[in-house]
Amino acid sequence: MPTAPNRETALALLEKYNQEPFHIRHSLTVEAVMRWYARELGYAADADFWATVGLLHDIDFERWPDEHCQKAPELLAEIDASPELVHAVCSHGYGICSDVEPTHEMEKVLFAADELTGLIGAAAKMRPSKSCSDMEVSSLKKKFKDKKFAAGCSRDVIRTGAERLGWTLEELMEKTILAMRESEDAINTAMAGRE
Repeated sequence: MPTAPNRETALALLEKYNQEPFHIRHSLTVEAVMRWYARELGYAADADFWATVGLLHDIDFERWPDEHCQKAPELLAEIDASPELVHAVCSHGYGICSDVEPTHEMEKVLFAADELTGLIGAAAKMRPSKSCSDMEVSSLKKKFKDKKFAAGCSRDVIRTGAERLGWTLEELMEKTILAMRESEDAINTAMAGRE
């Protein structure tokens, strides 16, 4: 079983290189989504590892956007991150800013869900509830098709991610909505006072 640094250590590293509330919220969201997927897909014993990869996946993005996934290994070395953790973090930028291919199911989930959490988060803000608690896949698909909505979230990456997992787009959307729904309140609490 791959090892991960404890959460306190991982969070301290994240906060050392990320101050923007947007980036912190995204990292906490992907952390929670990855933990949910680990349980859902039969990797409960590795849930902490999956979650840590999610928490640290964008470690270098805020300060070094042009070196995204290139600078990460150097920063992760500060906490003696395992080669598996470094590979997983770098693999989510495959074909965009990294040539590290996602091979493990966990890496494929991160690749697929990372961009999608951004789209779901943006769609949730537009809802009267400001939440994904009442979001349906059908309404998310409409937002997905609207290229102008959350234009920074790559539809191609989301589509490719679903294909790599052997899932339909709807399946990926449904699972990721459920994952975000479960952690939404805890993340809002964690972000209180930061935003």
